[in-house]
Amino acid sequence: MSNMPKYKVEHYEDKIRRHFNPLIEEQELLVKQYRTEATKRIVGKLAKKMGADKIMDAFKKAEDMMKKARQDAQTFFKKKAKQDEKKTLTYDMRSEEISLKDCEEQLRDWAKDLVDREIRRRKEGEMLAQLEAVKQKAMDIVYENGDDEAIAKALDTCTKKIGITWVVDTSKIKQISA
Repeated sequence: MSNMPKYKVEHYEDKIRRHFNPLIEEQELLVKQYRTEATKRIVGKLAKKMGADKIMDAFKKAEDMMKKARQDAQTFFKKKAKQDEKKTLTYDMRSEEISLKDCEEQLRDWAKDLVDREIRRRKEGEMLAQLEAVKQKAMDIVYENGDDEAIAKALDTCTKKIGITWVVDTSKIKQISA
């Protein structure tokens, strides 16, 4: 780049963002919607395929039993403490150990990774990747050229592929009468 003033580089960067970011955000929403739906479907299948479903079922049963045991213990000790005023409660029933929720979160994370790989093969994912690649190419054009005319021509050629007109023909715009 041949000493293009900083304000011009910033102008081009801003213009590229104005053109691309709405398209990319729209595509990301489509991908996010698919990711959410697909992740919900895949978690159960992934758990079964890995054999985690049996562990999680046993975990759920154990947590349910533990919850009941905690409730019974709390009821018992509170009742005894009320019966005898000399007795005070000094226990804490909480624990920072692994839970069923932790296991479910881990499976969801793994499922998201699988879905993200699958998304890149779908139409929505391909479009998002293409938009991101063309945006990066547009930024590269700005950084690698110093001539405004060359930049405008290269950006117009680059962005036409995705339906963005970089150079707008203003000759056909009618004069606004005052």
